[in-house]
Amino acid sequence: MSDEASIELPEWAIVSPEREAHIRRVVTLVDKWASAMCVEQAERDAWRDAALYHDALRDAPPAELRALSGDTELPDALLHGPAAARLMAQHGERRTDVLEAVRWHTVGCSDWGSTGRALYMADYLEPGRRFCRTERASLADRVPTDFRGALREVVRERIEWVLREGYEIPLQTVAFWNSLR
Repeated sequence: MSDEASIELPEWAIVSPEREAHIRRVVTLVDKWASAMCVEQAERDAWRDAALYHDALRDAPPAELRALSGDTELPDALLHGPAAARLMAQHGERRTDVLEAVRWHTVGCSDWGSTGRALYMADYLEPGRRFCRTERASLADRVPTDFRGALREVVRERIEWVLREGYEIPLQTVAFWNSLR
């Protein structure tokens, strides 16, 4: 993707320059898919906004994220989504699909529509990630013509990574996977 999207992060964002570049690539990817799929403007805006805000607090300290999110259970690495969703709501965001996409973008959500699903894939498939670049680029190219199939492949790959690393599969991820059958 040669023409990356221009973005304006919220004033409350806490991101490194590298994280901002990641966010820009995710926004660019959902914009590209939305155009190729002729997604209606309201849905396109939801995809873009979810992509813009999904990692807006990724570089905030864990104690701050825990306080912002109000969550006492999630591991530190998963708190940035719920914290960002809560701040978005406090700043006036009312679109449930956008809030839920941001809230659960790290683990998935069985109730998601296209906004959460597009974000989940774009966050994984954006071209700046250094692993399996050719395979992930091919999968990203498939999204506009095989959205559901590409999504199943992304979820499968992410579950396989969790298993390889010896982590517990979050219950939300299990429910998400099962909802795709």
